[in-house]
Amino acid sequence: MREECKHFQSRTYDSGEVARFCVLGQAPDQPFSCPTHCITFEKRLADVGWARGTLVNPPTLVPEGSPRDREDVLAAASEIVNAVAPELVEERREFLAREARRASRGWRFWRR
Repeated sequence: MREECKHFQSRTYDSGEVARFCVLGQAPDQPFSCPTHCITFEKRLADVGWARGTLVNPPTLVPEGSPRDREDVLAAASEIVNAVAPELVEERREFLAREARRASRGWRFWRR
């Protein structure tokens, strides 16, 4: 990731895990790489000329495997999501239909 970009963010969790990401979601292989010529890149101006202390995030890890391996993992994850999505859409449709029927009954406390 290009850490000098205005849209770069990094978070360190209690477990020691560090999450690095683009706020705009422009890095397709997050957290490892930004596009070579990212059109949303803006130089971070807030830390120009600042001296960084020891609490600075550790350097970005170099990913293992080739970009093709990461693409394969992302494609497999996409297939899993797409396989489950129709069931979730149908479940949501049924829920909304139940809620609409419940709302259409009106407020009649004397009838149940």
